[in-house]
Amino acid sequence: MPQNGKKSPTRDEIVAEQRKINRLRFLADFTKTVIMQGDLPLEEAERLIEGLKNHALNLFPEKESVFELIYRPRFNRIIRERYRLH
Repeated sequence: MPQNGKKSPTRDEIVAEQRKINRLRFLADFTKTVIMQGDLPLEEAERLIEGLKNHALNLFPEKESVFELIYRPRFNRIIRERYRLH
């Protein structure tokens, strides 16, 4: 048992976590592509981002702060560039 008293994850748990990470990464990239290449109204783009956030929280409950730290700035930049907001 590790020194911190927590059980080490099993190989299956690691694989499952990696699949969730890959799924979220794919969805984030797909959302970015749809926003950048599509002709969506700003409100629809914002709904897509919120949908991505909801999906991320389904995959990783209680990790909203991580989404806000990693993905929110990226999508804020995309929205500013795509819709020429400054």
